[in-house]
Amino acid sequence: MPADYVLYGAPGTGSVAVEAALTLIGARYSAEDIPETDLSGTAFTPMAQVPALRLPDGRLMTESAAILIWLAEAHPDAKLAPPPGDARRPDYLRWMAFVSAAIYALYWIRDDPSRVIDDPAGRAEVKARLAERIAACWAVMEAGIEPGRYLLGETLTVLDLYVTVVSRWTPRRRRRFYEVAPRMAEVVRQVDADPRLAECWARRFPFTDGWEG
Repeated sequence: MPADYVLYGAPGTGSVAVEAALTLIGARYSAEDIPETDLSGTAFTPMAQVPALRLPDGRLMTESAAILIWLAEAHPDAKLAPPPGDARRPDYLRWMAFVSAAIYALYWIRDDPSRVIDDPAGRAEVKARLAERIAACWAVMEAGIEPGRYLLGETLTVLDLYVTVVSRWTPRRRRRFYEVAPRMAEVVRQVDADPRLAECWARRFPFTDGWEG
């Protein structure tokens, strides 16, 4: 039976959060890894980035936060987002946008500072300053939420999946994220340990020795 969705991504990237959402939804999907060298200049993904999701009607959707928000709305029975009218909805949309714009976007530079600075001597400083900015943004989010079992209360949402994946990127959680966002840290540890996601994490973002930094 053909898959309803095709997810284009790579291990350890933003596509992992999307795959985790598809797993919890119980959707039929296939995952295709796209090497970074195959992304540049293609019509497949104009920004030369993953993830991208092929929808059941054949359209291609990009932007991780948008994909996660859309999936939660397309599959309301999975209860992965506060519905319209829910008191948690404004915070949900706010923090989904915040993680995408204020944190996720910085990794395009931090992963390869030569994208914005030619001088090799200055690249280390760029990386250090971005690490501080990322930590500061996590601290802003930590101060702005009132988590329960999960970030928005007692129900897991795609926001929890998003933060769990993005918080694992460099600089690793133990070095900064756990320090600046201790309440959020308790939440992402629970998501790490969710038995429904164990196989997904093992395949797409395994907890190897030293993964926390």
